[in-house]
Amino acid sequence: MRHYASSQVVEIRGKLFMIDCGEGTQMQLRRSKIRFTKIQAVFISHLHGDHCFGLIGMISTFGMLGRVATLHVYAPAELGEILQNQINFFCQGLEFKVEFHSVDTTKKAVVYEDRSLIVETIPLQHRVPTCGYLFREKEGSRHIDREMMNCYNIPISQINNIKEGADWTDQDGKIIPNEKLTKPADKARSYAYCSDTKYIPNLYKSLENVDMLYHESTYAKDNESRANLYYHSTAEQAAHVAKAAGVGKLLLGHFSARYEDESCLLDEAKSIFANSFLTNEGMVFDV
Repeated sequence: MRHYASSQVVEIRGKLFMIDCGEGTQMQLRRSKIRFTKIQAVFISHLHGDHCFGLIGMISTFGMLGRVATLHVYAPAELGEILQNQINFFCQGLEFKVEFHSVDTTKKAVVYEDRSLIVETIPLQHRVPTCGYLFREKEGSRHIDREMMNCYNIPISQINNIKEGADWTDQDGKIIPNEKLTKPADKARSYAYCSDTKYIPNLYKSLENVDMLYHESTYAKDNESRANLYYHSTAEQAAHVAKAAGVGKLLLGHFSARYEDESCLLDEAKSIFANSFLTNEGMVFDV
């Protein structure tokens, strides 16, 4: 096999979140020089080994490295008891908590939220209960216009208030509206991860206008019958989802080992959705 099992890391505003944790994940983390301690949560799409066999090994390594921060794990309910038994057997004496959150793969629901991010599930169709995850960044504060701040002699102590939307009243009692003192916030970004799934014609409704979509593309079109049999998708089908959803960029992955050269999959996708890309170990994509 040419590729490692599935795992991705999403970075947003300095925080790291992992999606799936196949065997060999921690080796790839080391190669990528990703700090283990910065991973706040792991989101597991389904309970096939190539998406979760690396989790207990990574948790064990976290323990040996002296992690103290809670690790949150979001996954189908069946993993909860299995993971706890593994921790009890292999990881006695952990100095950090592993908090398990059961995910209903049949419903679209928010499973994680903080000040800057919302993560919700995307129901998928595979041979076992499976869901994808949609990461939506919350809109940030407006940017300070330094020239206008200086123009109205606004003290530095007021910067945070103005970033949060406050107006300014000058010495003459004139109100300077916030829009004149600030520039628009950066556009909120979004990323959708659709792991193992058969082609779902209406999936695009859950993905409309996301900036970047990862959609499995295990087979080329000539193996569509095999894709249907094993509840996987072709590159062409992934491209149809991307096009219907109006996404900004499509990432292809989870390739069958039968392909020594995946360019045929890329060509197939590009014929439908031009802004398509192959994924490979260690690659970094900006959203």
